Amino acid sequence: MKLIGVLLIVFGVVALAAGGIRYTTREKVLDLGPIEATTEKHREIPLSPIVGLASIAGGIAILVAGSRTRV
Repeated sequence: MKLIGVLLIVFGVVALAAGGIRYTTREKVLDLGPIEATTEKHREIPLSPIVGLASIAGGIAILVAGSRTRV
């Protein structure tokens, strides 16, 4: 349980710092026999700050609950 809690906290911090997941795709624009033209498109999946805060709160809750059950 500690591992899951720590991973949630780390994910939350990264989500707050980055603000989203960015990636690049390549698409074929032109294909005329031996001639090919491609383009790179930069895309982003935005992450709300609420997702980061909820992840951090959930990770802390799991850590606290895990430490209470091992008395």
